Amino acid sequence: MITLAKRAGYCFGVRRAVQMAEENAAPDHPLYAAGPLIHNRHVIQDLRKRGVITAETLSEIPDGARVIIRAHGVPPEDIAALRHKGCTVLDATCPYVARIHKIAEEESKKGRAVLIFGKAGHPEVVGIAARCKTPLIAETKEDLMEILKKWSEFPLSVVCQTTFQKEICLEFVNIVKNTCNSAQIFDTICKATDLRQSEAQALALRSDFAVVIGDPSSSNSQSLYKLCAAYCPKVQFVQDAGELDLTGLTRAQQGFVTAGASTPDRIIEEVYRNMTDEIKTNSAESFEELLEQSLKTLHTGEKVTGVVTAINATDITVDLGVKQAGYIPTTELSDDPTYVVADNIHVGDEVEAFVVRVNDVEGWIMLSKKRLDAVKNWEVLEAAVESKEPMEGIIVDQNKGGVVALVKGIRVFIPASQTGLPREASFDSLMKTTQKLRITEVNTQRHRVVGSIKALLNESRKEAQAKIWETIEVGMKYQGVVKSFTSYGVFVDIGGVDGMVHISELSWGRVKHPSDVLSIGQEVEVYVIALDPEKKKISLGYRKAEDNPWTKFISTYHVNDVVNVKIVKFMPFGAFAEVLPGVDGLIHISQIADRRIGKPDEVLQIGQMVDAKIIGIDEEKKKISLSIRALLTGEEAPAQEAAE
Repeated sequence: MITLAKRAGYCFGVRRAVQMAEENAAPDHPLYAAGPLIHNRHVIQDLRKRGVITAETLSEIPDGARVIIRAHGVPPEDIAALRHKGCTVLDATCPYVARIHKIAEEESKKGRAVLIFGKAGHPEVVGIAARCKTPLIAETKEDLMEILKKWSEFPLSVVCQTTFQKEICLEFVNIVKNTCNSAQIFDTICKATDLRQSEAQALALRSDFAVVIGDPSSSNSQSLYKLCAAYCPKVQFVQDAGELDLTGLTRAQQGFVTAGASTPDRIIEEVYRNMTDEIKTNSAESFEELLEQSLKTLHTGEKVTGVVTAINATDITVDLGVKQAGYIPTTELSDDPTYVVADNIHVGDEVEAFVVRVNDVEGWIMLSKKRLDAVKNWEVLEAAVESKEPMEGIIVDQNKGGVVALVKGIRVFIPASQTGLPREASFDSLMKTTQKLRITEVNTQRHRVVGSIKALLNESRKEAQAKIWETIEVGMKYQGVVKSFTSYGVFVDIGGVDGMVHISELSWGRVKHPSDVLSIGQEVEVYVIALDPEKKKISLGYRKAEDNPWTKFISTYHVNDVVNVKIVKFMPFGAFAEVLPGVDGLIHISQIADRRIGKPDEVLQIGQMVDAKIIGIDEEKKKISLSIRALLTGEEAPAQEAAE
């Protein structure tokens, strides 16, 4: 049985170059190629018959001639020289190669040396190196180690020849990463080459024989042959059917045919036919069927998959494996206003899209990624209603009835009652935020989707409540958020459960209202001082024991100490004075002056600072007795006088 690899033959870049040459060729008006257009002598010979002349040097190209640049690209000075000669230049450089040119130029401008993994002297590598101030080329591991001996401490930017063998490239990258601290690695292996090599490796592992078709001068064909030879016991490398050796092939054997990126379809067809005729197998698809797949015309509304080959400001180019070129306008990539093309689409990426319009005359197909994504995303949202899977969206709009979230590019309405905000609260706090929500209703006919943030918040709250009541104990500390005030205290959310901090537990000092100490939304550390599991009530404390002013007083002052105090209140029997914030002492009326007085205000004023002597401390009742008289006369009031 023989399998024809799906990715055998022309890649996008080669097919593009050959088509450009064929479309512009004219026997009576020669088109010159600056070097072999691609690495395949059969194609070069066919093009020569059409009027495409291969020039090995620029001197062979007449002034004012039409010139096509090869798929591998050329050094920039060659293009400048051609323009100086008055030539009309058609640039058929492969988009993948052109991307490497841009990287090399930009990295060189930054003062970085550019390390190229590739075959020295290969036209593509020559073109890349010509765009670098300091090009370093490594074809073998020995080359790389020699370069790193000198350049490992310098800033290096690493690119790879598009057709370089991926396994070797990965090995080289690991060496660079382990050796250099400031290396910048760029993935520049052609996606088509990568897929071709991966497919060939998979086929080689399960095959008895393989045939690789390509020109000996083709680097990617040689890499493909080496890869197949490493995994398959018998591999032939041929340029065409005339070089095939079919000796020993039997119906029972498993084999496959693949071809390098520069191999035309007709040669692959000839090789495949000769092999299938030899072993008389009908189990594989015919070459005509496989070729027809690549040449078929797509139709509006079809779902297609392609590989991104180029990106510009207005659209991206996609290789669909058909004769027309596909493109997606940037406006058809996504409905998400935050979507950034550079962050989501890269050359080599595989994308799915809908065919919007086909123009066979001009040879292009317009695609839309966002329309296909929309269909998929509607299906995802419909499934989420049944599965109750949480979705994530950005709040992008608001109205009187609620807010609108963008979920997978689809507008989801969230009623005010389902936002999780208090009634009459402003929606501004939700705007431009990312929220988790549940999809509760999807109506595809009316294009209406309804969601709820509150549903998930309630579920999370119930789970948190259950967890807290399983573990909570008196004395445990929690990080909470102030939810609301009352005249007698504060409600604090400790992770799904609200607890009450009584106003007396807010501060060791006097508090007129909770807002004097805390604010709504403030994060606070609280501790449990009482529990009532049956009524689901929790009493919390906020003031800290170490901040208790009485503790500070006891550790600082003693009887007979003199303190400077502030008069804060008058009573008929004396005056209260603040010793420390939160700690007051009593100056009995008999201890205010060195004479008998009728009222404290005969001598003192509210707010007045005076020195007083501590004449008594009752730790149990937390009371302090002070005396001004003791400082004036050297003695306290007589017991009889104090009693009166």
